[in-house]
Amino acid sequence: MKKIHLEFEKPLVELESKIEELDRRAKAGDERADAEAETLRARLDEMRREIFSKLDRWNRVQVARHPKRPYTLDYIGRLATDFIELHGDRSFRDDPAVVGGLATFSGRRTVVVGQQKGRDTKENIRRNFGMMHPEGYRKALRLFKLADKFRLPIVVFIDTPGAYPGIGAEERGQAEAIARNIFEMGRISVPIIIAIIGEGASGGALGIGVGNTILMMENAWYSVISPEGCAAILWRDRAEAPRAAEALKLTARDLLELGMIDRIVPEPPGGAHADPVKAIDALGEEIIAELDRFAEFDSEKIIEHRLAKYRAMGVYQEG
Repeated sequence: MKKIHLEFEKPLVELESKIEELDRRAKAGDERADAEAETLRARLDEMRREIFSKLDRWNRVQVARHPKRPYTLDYIGRLATDFIELHGDRSFRDDPAVVGGLATFSGRRTVVVGQQKGRDTKENIRRNFGMMHPEGYRKALRLFKLADKFRLPIVVFIDTPGAYPGIGAEERGQAEAIARNIFEMGRISVPIIIAIIGEGASGGALGIGVGNTILMMENAWYSVISPEGCAAILWRDRAEAPRAAEALKLTARDLLELGMIDRIVPEPPGGAHADPVKAIDALGEEIIAELDRFAEFDSEKIIEHRLAKYRAMGVYQEG
């Protein structure tokens, strides 16, 4: 499988190539090559930690978009058992950009919903690059209400460049579908655990993102608009996206400081795409902890906790 490297990862590529060459020589019986390879691996790990500890906001946006990063079905496949996918909004059609159904997390029965991207062009077209249509939001709401009816906690995975902006989506009520979800999620009487695993753009993310707890992967981003969209509006030049990313303060660290999320989930050195299993397991531990925390909450307390969380966001000045 072809490796994909981001621009700032180029210093790592040279070391990886040297290690691969030394590994080939070691297999051929060169004992000295084996020792050299181990030394370079230690150097590679150190360099990777250093580079990823100093990423700017635009770099983190790129990491969040890495095509090898784990997606919703990867998380469900490793963390959940007995996953039964449910389809359709019972009104128009099924939206492949969002997946959802019944699943068990470490013995805890839940309803899980998440945006899903594709691994190649064909799959991305089928999944619409993780951009939901209004029927996708209505499918998600159907599952949220199903969870509410049967007293099952909800786990949501967010990873989208935004809601689909096409004419057909607007004709079928895209704005209404997102607004309805935000309104209804505020009233759901079971715990809702949100996990931002990659991109979290605008109403596309917020339409399934109202929860009691918001977890965010270290290299994910979450904002009212994408950097490219912001740059196109403010400077009429999408090439200004790095500048926009800095102004938007869209990283996990920014949002934790602003009180928009509850916790950052650390990623392995090199990002979640470098070690998907470790990244998935780290988020899984946080999800289980949150499910346990809310297990003793009654319906009224769960709703009040969620509403109080959003009332506390933002600041204002009088006079």
